[in-house]
Amino acid sequence: MLGKTANGLTWMARYIERAENVARLIEAGSRMSLTRQDSEGTEWSAILTASGAGWAFEEHHGTDFTAAKAVDFLMRDPNNPGCLLAAVEAARTNGRLVRTALTREVWEAVNDMYLDLASVLAKPVARRDLPDMLQNIRRHSALIRGMVSGTMLRNEAYDFLWLGTFLERADQTARMLDVKYYVLLPNEDAVGSELDLAQWQQMLRSFGVNRAFLGVHGTEYTAANMADFLILDRRMPRSLAYCTSNAARHLEHLSQTHGGDSEAHRKLAKIREDLSARPADTIIREGLHEFLDGFVVKISELSDTIAKIYRFTA
Repeated sequence: MLGKTANGLTWMARYIERAENVARLIEAGSRMSLTRQDSEGTEWSAILTASGAGWAFEEHHGTDFTAAKAVDFLMRDPNNPGCLLAAVEAARTNGRLVRTALTREVWEAVNDMYLDLASVLAKPVARRDLPDMLQNIRRHSALIRGMVSGTMLRNEAYDFLWLGTFLERADQTARMLDVKYYVLLPNEDAVGSELDLAQWQQMLRSFGVNRAFLGVHGTEYTAANMADFLILDRRMPRSLAYCTSNAARHLEHLSQTHGGDSEAHRKLAKIREDLSARPADTIIREGLHEFLDGFVVKISELSDTIAKIYRFTA
């Protein structure tokens, strides 16, 4: 497989996952703003920072962190290169470049997502329409993943698609967790308070895993239980442990075709080792923000290494 094909497949998958996670970030901000109606700007400032768009927003809107401006900036503003619409357009562009490596069903699902969202996001989304819009984005991305699973041959193309998906999901899960714990919680005195409890519940709902958490930990919404579930639980499909484990599986499949272990394998193995070496309470004690920030950096470095090894820019 050509490096540019591997690049297109990986980034098509990453941009689709990114679009869904921007939608989840917006939902998290909307839900959390309901728990602290006197400080709406704090929530949206945190959401924009987590998405990597904080500096761009301030450049164009200053510090006017209202829900309407933040949501529009995250969803469709051309001044935000990381907005949801830009991610979907980039996914479609990459998909079009590698159409011969995709099944017809996968390509049509990607193209339909772009056409639908480009039409809807031609104008700002009304607040009353936002929940349905965010749910629609999740449906589109789920359909694409279903088409990949149900119609793609288990070959290099399939592995690059899922490798991109899990790398992006791991990165975005860490960013969303950091929003809650490091930025949104007002101070250490609020840990364990009703505000803390409400924010954790809203975060779980934004991930779509509230019922799954209840099945594992009941109503014990502690920071340690959250870290255990969203970072370390290999059964939870958005956890860091689950994502890195599955990324390693697809990277291993690729290595069987391309000559064995590489620097990428070693970096990913070290990331997984760091995850398994520390229980949740240790992560909390040593600093959850520092842990998550370091994890995002390591995933970025791993992505760069994979791009180099498989000659994405060749």
